[in-house]
Amino acid sequence: MDKVFATAGEMDTEARIEVSQQCPPLAQVILAGGSGTRLWPVSREQFPKQLIDVIGDKTLLQATMSRMDDFGPSWTVTPEPVIVCGAEHYFATFEQARESGVNARIVVEPGRRDTAPALTLAALAAASAGNDVILVAMPADHAIENLPALHEAIQTAAVHADAGAIATLGVPPTGADTGFGYIRLGTALEDGAYRIERFVEKPAPELAAQYVESGNYWWNSGMFVVRASVWLALIKQFQPQIHDACVRAYEGAKVTDGCVVPDAEAFLQSPSDSIDYAVMEHLGKPDSQVAGIVVPLQAGWSDLGSWDAVWQAMEKDECGNAASGRVLFEGATATYARSQGGRLLACVGTHDLIVVETDDAVLVADRSHVQDIKGLVSRIKAEKSPEAEAHRKVRRPWGFYDSIDHGDRFQVKRIVVMPGARLSLQMHHHRAEHWIVVSGTALVTRGDEKFLLGENESTYIPLGVRHRLENPGCVPLQIIEVQSGAYLGEDDIVRFDDKYGRAG
Repeated sequence: MDKVFATAGEMDTEARIEVSQQCPPLAQVILAGGSGTRLWPVSREQFPKQLIDVIGDKTLLQATMSRMDDFGPSWTVTPEPVIVCGAEHYFATFEQARESGVNARIVVEPGRRDTAPALTLAALAAASAGNDVILVAMPADHAIENLPALHEAIQTAAVHADAGAIATLGVPPTGADTGFGYIRLGTALEDGAYRIERFVEKPAPELAAQYVESGNYWWNSGMFVVRASVWLALIKQFQPQIHDACVRAYEGAKVTDGCVVPDAEAFLQSPSDSIDYAVMEHLGKPDSQVAGIVVPLQAGWSDLGSWDAVWQAMEKDECGNAASGRVLFEGATATYARSQGGRLLACVGTHDLIVVETDDAVLVADRSHVQDIKGLVSRIKAEKSPEAEAHRKVRRPWGFYDSIDHGDRFQVKRIVVMPGARLSLQMHHHRAEHWIVVSGTALVTRGDEKFLLGENESTYIPLGVRHRLENPGCVPLQIIEVQSGAYLGEDDIVRFDDKYGRAG
C-alpha cells in the first residue's frame, strides 16, 4: 500500500488515505457556478447558462453529466458525480439530474467563493466514504464535440494524478483569442503532456497573437485531474484559510436526499479564489514538491463564453447562419438568431449579427461586440431591472410561476404547484394576495384557517397574515395570483416553515 504523497513530500493532511497500486476510481466533479451574464438574455443570474439548452436538446449541465459515460475498461468511474452549485440553482440542478437519470451528490454552496473553495468542498464530499478517488473536475457550461478524445486526455491526466501530480487539460489554440487564460508549456514528457511553466490571465490581443505564434502556449480549459487527498493537502499548504473554512463547513453540513448543505457561517469565512490563483500558480516553486502537468485536449472544446462562441459551435447554413427556435433568414449572412419565447424571428439582410429573443427581452448585437454584453447586464442590474436576475417564468422546488403582468402597485402571476408539493408557510409585510384556482385543488392555510378551494373558487390573503398554498391532489394545481401593495419584490417573504430548507 503506497501513500498518496509518494511524490508530494511530507505534507500533512487529515485527508491522507491509503490506496492500492491499482487504478483508483475516478470521481466526476462538476463545477456548476456562474452568474449568467455573457449569454444574456437567455441566461440570468438565477438561471445561468449551464441550465440552458444552448446547443442541442440537452442543457449544458446535462451534457456534462454524461461526459464520463462509457469511459473505458481501464478505469472505474464512481456512479455518483459530485455537483457543486449555488443555493439559488440547487432545485433546477436537482431536477435536471433527475430528468437525466443521474443520482448525483449535490453540494450547495452557501455563497459564491469561486472555484478553489468549490473544489475543496467536492474533494471532501468525494472522499467522505474513505476512498482516495481521483477527481475529474470540469465546468458545467462548456461544449465538447469528441468524447473519445476527451476520455483519452483524461486517462493520460489520471496517470499523472495517480502518481501524485495535479494535471489540467490544455487546448492547443486555433487563434489569438483574448477570452481565455493561457498556459505556458514547460518540459515535454513522453506521453505528449508537458510540465506547466506558468499560467497567464486573459491577454491583450497583441500578446495573445504572440503566444499563439510562439507555439509555447495553450488555452486553459478549466478542467483538472487530481487525487482528492493531494488537492486537500495543497489547499491546506497554500491557502490554509480556504482549507479550514471548507473543512469546518463540511463538518457542520446538513445532508438530506443526496444533497449536502455546508454550514453557511463557516463557509463564508473562506476567501474567494480560483483554482489557478490558489494552487496552480504555486506548483513547481521551491515550496511545492507536487508537479503541475498539462495534457493536450483536442476534442472540439469551447467554453461557450459568448453568443459568438455559440454561433461558431453550431451547424450553419450555406450563408453561415445558425438558428435556434422559430427563425427565418432572408438574405442574411453570418447571423445567429434564437427565438426563446416561441415567436417567429425574421432576419432580413443581416450580417454578423446576434439576435436573441425571450419573453421579456430582445438582444441585438454585432458579433464583434459580444464581450460588451457583460457590461450591459451590469447596467441593467444597477437600474434594478428584473431582467438581469430571472426570467418571467421562474422555477421553484414546488413547481413554477410565470409573471404575466405588472404595473404600479400590482403584479399578476400564474402559479403551478406540482402534486403533493407545497409552498412555505410565509407572510408578507408589504403586499396582499388574491388567489383564483384555474385547475386542480388547493389546500389553503390562512391564519388559523385551513380550507380547500376547487376550480373557479378564490380567496384573499391580507397583508401580514401567515399563509400557505398546497396541492393535495394528483394533478398539477394552477392558480392566478394577483398581488397588490407598496412593494412586490420577491425578498418580501418571511418564512416560518419550509420543507425545502429555505430561510428568510
